[in-house]
Amino acid sequence: MTEKMLPSLQNTAGAVNVKLKPPVTGAEDFSFYQEKVPGLFFFLGAMPKGQDPLKAPSHHTPDFFIDESSFNLGVKALCNLTLDYMGMKK
Repeated sequence: MTEKMLPSLQNTAGAVNVKLKPPVTGAEDFSFYQEKVPGLFFFLGAMPKGQDPLKAPSHHTPDFFIDESSFNLGVKALCNLTLDYMGMKK
């Protein structure tokens, strides 16, 4: 699914802003959903501009801060993924 939907994410965020990473499971149960239906998981970069990603506080810590201006891109990405997927030949 990632391969099929990658162009949608690249068109939405700009190809230079989309970085493929090896799969990460963390504590997510998402893989159980994907046993039933195809899906993909993506991260929306939302740290404040100019912050070093290697020094940014991680999620679920008192110092974590999210730049809410990234939410617009997240909504656009989800909408475009949905519309593009619905328009694909199955």
